[in-house]
Amino acid sequence: MVASTIGLKRVVIEPVTRVEGHGKVTILLDEQRQVRQTRLHIVEFRGFERFIQGRPFWEVPVLVQRLCGICPVSHHLAAAKAMDRIVGGEKLTPTAEKMRRLMHYGQFFQSHALHFFHLVSPDLLFGFDADPAIRNVIGVALKYPELAVQGVMMRKYGQEIIKRTAGKKIHGAGAIPGGINKNLSIQERDELLKDLEQMVTWSRAALKLCKDFTVQHLEKLAPFGSFDSNHLSLIRQDGAMDLYHGGLRAITADGKKIFDHVDYQKYVDYIAEEVRPWSYMKFPFIKSLGPETGWYRVGPLARLNTADFIDTPEAEAARKEFKALTKDKPNNISMAYHWARMIELLHAIEKIKELLHDKDLQGQDLVVRGPRREEAVGLIEAPRGTLFHHYKVNKDDQVVMANLIVSTTNNNEPMNRAIQKVAQDDLSGHELTEGLLNHIEVAIRAYDPCLSCATHALGQMPLVVELVDVDGNVVDRKVRGE
Repeated sequence: MVASTIGLKRVVIEPVTRVEGHGKVTILLDEQRQVRQTRLHIVEFRGFERFIQGRPFWEVPVLVQRLCGICPVSHHLAAAKAMDRIVGGEKLTPTAEKMRRLMHYGQFFQSHALHFFHLVSPDLLFGFDADPAIRNVIGVALKYPELAVQGVMMRKYGQEIIKRTAGKKIHGAGAIPGGINKNLSIQERDELLKDLEQMVTWSRAALKLCKDFTVQHLEKLAPFGSFDSNHLSLIRQDGAMDLYHGGLRAITADGKKIFDHVDYQKYVDYIAEEVRPWSYMKFPFIKSLGPETGWYRVGPLARLNTADFIDTPEAEAARKEFKALTKDKPNNISMAYHWARMIELLHAIEKIKELLHDKDLQGQDLVVRGPRREEAVGLIEAPRGTLFHHYKVNKDDQVVMANLIVSTTNNNEPMNRAIQKVAQDDLSGHELTEGLLNHIEVAIRAYDPCLSCATHALGQMPLVVELVDVDGNVVDRKVRGE
């Protein structure tokens, strides 16, 4: 997507709204208002790999959570899985693994609920072009108060699970190298069971809302920011979707396997990262295919495309219905991410219910140790997609190398392609309006990007859109809130 800027007008959306973190979009238009180029820029530098170097390895699972306040558990567990191998404790006790899984499903539940009800529902309920004064979470609360309450209470429930497994709702310390530092008491379990059935009911309703919206508006949504792509995720040995552990599976847009059940300790043999000058985010790709065609999607859509089945009954029934839309072929509709995300929401609460009735959570055997290693990789399926944590540790127990490929980084190329397609389809030849520019943001929000995981910024930035002529003069400027 290379275009000469000579004679082109540049439109900037900064920042993208209703996503976690800060980013901007630039759109280049020719004199006929045809879109020539669209790019998602991550403009702040991310230096976490550098400033954890020199720290003792046992601090890493707690330190890396500071990447994000929305999905800290994902980083906590990915780092903990890597440090398990450093201390030779990757074969966790049943209590340790199930406590971590419960923490992880709690994270999925609260994160998916937050994204759907708070960030995405305004677009679905009011329309992409609705007045921005009502197209927000406050507007949802005023017109659909029951939905707003559900979103808040579902997120709260997921955070309560995190608190009881990790010690705190945000930036807990429950996972340690080789295991965990607490089990789940009977009292804690019973507190969580009180609201469980309500959460199941609300999860079913959220899934129905999202499915019905997608099916009813399929003619419009099917081409919206959509394209064929590869897909990648962790997969269990029997082919089931597994959000906590498994081997790597990658498939093509038509479902052919590129590789399968790959040991993620060897991910560097299969995945590479490309650097481009206009973004601080890298562009990962499958080595055997190269950077031009080897990029891939991760997250809920990819996980449903790569998995053979889901091991909870209601989510599996929903998966079959989802796959029937594309006659069991991979679904490459970008806006289908939301439907897939709500299937995972239901799966998460089903797994939570299953785990809360498991007596292993009250076990006392919490930590294991084994032969020491100096290099390890921890992988996990975060709410937004596959998350890579790779570390090297010296003989003095200090981290000497860290490489993190976060979910949003894996989706970098797909997000850029999505906004390019929406811009060409919806913006070319039209007068730019706030509603049309929101179409770009809608495409980005489908991926639920967590830009704060990829970059870090201080302070607040308003949404400023400027139309600049070929001489660099600002001919039109709009500031959200003015």
